[in-house]
Amino acid sequence: MKHARGEVSLHTARPTTSLAFSNRYRGFVLSLLTAAMALNFVDRTIIATIGQSIKVTLKLTDTQLGLLGGLYFALLYTVVGIPIARLAERFSRVNIIALAILVWSGFTALCGTAGSFGVLAFFRFGVGFGEAGCAPPAHSLISDYFEPRQRASALGVLSFGIPLGGMIGAVAGGWLAQYFSWRVAFFAVGIPGLVGALAIKLLVKEPPRGHSEPAHTPLFNTTDDQQLLVQRPVWRSEVEEIWAVTRTLFGKFPVLHMVLGTTIASFAGYGANQFAPPYLSRTFHLGYAQVGLIFGLVIGISGGIGTIAGGVLTDRLSRWSPRWYSLVPAIGLAIAAPIYITAYTRNSWQSAASLLLLAGVFHYTYLAPTFGVVQNIVDSRRRATAAAVLYFFLNIIALGGGPPFTGWMIDHFAAIDFFHPGHRSIWSSFGAMVGPQPASFHSVCPGGLGAQPADTQLMSRCSGALALATRQGMVVTLSFFVWAALHFGLGSIGLTQALAKARADRGELG
Repeated sequence: MKHARGEVSLHTARPTTSLAFSNRYRGFVLSLLTAAMALNFVDRTIIATIGQSIKVTLKLTDTQLGLLGGLYFALLYTVVGIPIARLAERFSRVNIIALAILVWSGFTALCGTAGSFGVLAFFRFGVGFGEAGCAPPAHSLISDYFEPRQRASALGVLSFGIPLGGMIGAVAGGWLAQYFSWRVAFFAVGIPGLVGALAIKLLVKEPPRGHSEPAHTPLFNTTDDQQLLVQRPVWRSEVEEIWAVTRTLFGKFPVLHMVLGTTIASFAGYGANQFAPPYLSRTFHLGYAQVGLIFGLVIGISGGIGTIAGGVLTDRLSRWSPRWYSLVPAIGLAIAAPIYITAYTRNSWQSAASLLLLAGVFHYTYLAPTFGVVQNIVDSRRRATAAAVLYFFLNIIALGGGPPFTGWMIDHFAAIDFFHPGHRSIWSSFGAMVGPQPASFHSVCPGGLGAQPADTQLMSRCSGALALATRQGMVVTLSFFVWAALHFGLGSIGLTQALAKARADRGELG
């Protein structure tokens, strides 16, 4: 139905008749989308595993390594995410995801041809551009395949692609970097995207918008859902839609604090995961293949269990109170923080890996509940946009800032530890940061190695300072989990009322 000014509303109830999807098919679609998310994170995070090899070859600082894994990926990923999500509200989400996979896979393969920091940074921009077309349309699709009480669990399965992709990227990337080169690793992980894009395009059906919503009173007199997919509202309507979603996410106290909690937790997670493989290499002198296997298994097992458990647990506990959508992440992150910090102070990789495995289970419980609340708090025709707005805020700060921040901290700690050797606490090192600059350390120890390869004493000093600095930088970054837990705790206040009002505003009867 048209408004007075001739614009087409995007808030029409679902058709009275719609396609019926079997549980088996819905599970199959969820599996394909999870595989797409895994491919997304393989190509996104492989640079963490092979980063040490790239650092040595291209003589990079850790700040540059952090920029490649963070800001230079996140900029286009963040900027184009909302426009792509707006397209996904009207056009085929399946086609958008398939095309996105082709783009990011191609740029990932091109990363293997880079001969300098600048060229590699350019290709990382391209990877980010392609990957922006995955998560928002996928969240929207799942919300149309699964009803509200199943969404956190379904989104938890989708989010399982995050640790799964991290695990595959770590194990494959480490092995390829050690026995071939980091260039071969980029080529190898980019190729499977061709198969993934074809599978999504041919096997996933586009469901009607609002297909899995409870019965509710139509807001407008129309039953032609497919016709609305091809309408193009004017730019003013687009701005109003984005602003409406932004007001919902940032104007409601409990949702705001869940978004802040997710952003801060992701800031710490992205920053720590970017330098976890280099930490294992620098501290315990392990080969790339062994580091990839250790890190891959840790993030895959702990992240997988935590992500799925977070969704299933909150869906069940929410039957008693929706506050658990925020309390489960708060408790999980509060437990994870001290375990993580303890892990990065151990003197053996076996002890560190065991603690990292335990911490990850609690850490990743925040993903599915947050995504579930965001999808349930908005109208069915704003869900891709809601996911994109969340990712815009989350990624520009968390993904864009977490790895560079951690790398910057490591560079500064390395300068202090190198030029002022001896036992020094993290807090006293902060005060000394007004002294030597990271460039001084990099000029003496390019790529973390001695400028004079024959000087074994210098090389030992360089590697020792870098290993200690990496540990210190990781501890600082991981402390942010406590801050994130506080916001999730605040998010439980008023969450029940906010979700109830959202259902009432949509006119849902069940």
